[in-house]
Amino acid sequence: MAAPIDISCPLESASINCPRDGLLLLFDISRLLSESENMETILKPILDRIASNLGIIRGMITILNRNKGEIATAEAWGLEPSQKSKGRYSLGEGITGKVIETGNPVVIKRIADEPRFLNRTGAWNNADTKDISYVCVPIHIGTEVIGAIGVDLPHTSDSLDYEVSILTIVAASISQIVRIHQMKYEEMEALKVENTRLHEELRTRYKQPNYVIGNSKIMRLLYQQMEQVSGTNATVLLLGESGVGKERIAHAVHYGSARANKPFIKVNCAAIPESLIESSLFGHERGSFTGAVAQRKGYFEQADCGTIFLDEIGELPPEAQTKFLRVLQEREFERIGGSQTIKVDIRVIAATNRDLLHLIREGKFREDLYYRLSVFPLVIPPLRERKTDIMLLADHFVEKFSAEHNKKIHDISSSAVSLMTNYSWPGNVRELENCIERAVILSADETIHSYHLPPSLQTKQKSRLEDRRTLKEVMETVEKELIEEELRYTRGNVSRAANNLGISERIMGLRVAKYGLKARGAGNGDE
Repeated sequence: MAAPIDISCPLESASINCPRDGLLLLFDISRLLSESENMETILKPILDRIASNLGIIRGMITILNRNKGEIATAEAWGLEPSQKSKGRYSLGEGITGKVIETGNPVVIKRIADEPRFLNRTGAWNNADTKDISYVCVPIHIGTEVIGAIGVDLPHTSDSLDYEVSILTIVAASISQIVRIHQMKYEEMEALKVENTRLHEELRTRYKQPNYVIGNSKIMRLLYQQMEQVSGTNATVLLLGESGVGKERIAHAVHYGSARANKPFIKVNCAAIPESLIESSLFGHERGSFTGAVAQRKGYFEQADCGTIFLDEIGELPPEAQTKFLRVLQEREFERIGGSQTIKVDIRVIAATNRDLLHLIREGKFREDLYYRLSVFPLVIPPLRERKTDIMLLADHFVEKFSAEHNKKIHDISSSAVSLMTNYSWPGNVRELENCIERAVILSADETIHSYHLPPSLQTKQKSRLEDRRTLKEVMETVEKELIEEELRYTRGNVSRAANNLGISERIMGLRVAKYGLKARGAGNGDE
């Protein structure tokens, strides 16, 4: 291998020895750099100019990722896209890696005689193409090497000093542009790493039962069933009332499966008009109906290799049920207006709050489709059957909405706890979530009180006539609760509680006696 050429003064050498076409090349590149506003695409025309002037066979501009110590091909001339993508090196690896590591140019008169030449891109597979020369020069920003320019030239016995000088000047000219590409390249690679990390975190988060909050016996049994089915490709049917968290269960099953890194497509069958449901699920060809101005992939096609979650499956129209049954059985379908059979590899998770057996008796749901869907049914219990989970969920929602609304909520009053645990929650977890968000917004003292909860919770489970109270009774209830909570906060110190509520100690004492509350005197502090 030829020793690295000493080009400590390339500009001086170029000014004396460069022919006119070399000066025209440098002038042309300078003009490109000064006139171009699109820095993203400027490297390709620069390589085009180099190829035209120097008669190169192939050329690459490579850039160092400082975070990973990896060198990638930013732009190439004379290489196929697949070959360009293979042009990756570690720092110090091969000729390119050595040039960037040392900052010295390398000249190889005949690459067939150089064992360090890796042919990483695979562009030199034919023996006759190996009879070529190779020149690689570093791209500097100050003393830092950020990339390299490497070119293949027809084999010659002449000196390649001129080519080294020209490429060195070009490298100096484009160094700022390469720096911009380097920073964007590093940023994109960092984003990919972060995206992978977040995806794995998301998978772990959904896989953990904590995502579906609850520690009651009935929920622990559900977690066991979820774990059993997640590792399979079995079709899952989620049954439960509205608001119990069927979508979250579907997420957990998907992210606990081998398809976790594949698409998860959510479809609410009740939200799609009946006239559009088939087009939405199966897709359509251009011109298949009025308004079909372009081909469209349906949700089944979008979910290929992943999971499709069909919520409110009981609302699926009869004709769509027939076509869906074929997808479940054969994993194939045709787009509307199309003749090509499309095969998909999907896992189906369906959910409903309807009684499908009752719909079958009414002739509104296909019996064979029901049995295809219910390979592994999961019944999500209503909140009234898991009372011990109510406060776990409430605390979770308090934390969530406190952060979301920039509030500091540290406590839920005992009366509010009593109301929540005694309520039947017909809207289940969704209703509880909405109630807590409302309470967090209304709270002004870092505590959720019973009067922050909706009226539906504050009325007892009996008729409105029996529960109707006067304004005085309501105000006394609120006053008692405020005083009770403040005494609990001050550990029974009447003086401090009165001061916090903005009333005199005498009035405070009268109210304590009126409502039969326990308290200590001002002298019995809570230190």
